[in-house]
Amino acid sequence: MPEPLTLAGFRADLAEFLHQQPDEVDLEENPLYAGLDSLRITTLAARWRDAGADVSFLELAERTSFAQWWQLLSERQAGAAHADA
Repeated sequence: MPEPLTLAGFRADLAEFLHQQPDEVDLEENPLYAGLDSLRITTLAARWRDAGADVSFLELAERTSFAQWWQLLSERQAGAAHADA
């Protein structure tokens, strides 16, 4: 079973693609304005699905901040945990 995604891991994943340190990632920033293109968003979505958060590119693209992404990922991980129980 994969390790669950944490906020620290989420920030580290974003930082990798934004060429920043994890503590420099502004969770209120719009992902597109931050510099993420569709390929990077698709890659992140696949990484997070592998970690147990069932999200799609479209669901991420519809949200306008990294904080909204984290909320969605958190909900999807909680849902997956309940489904496994």
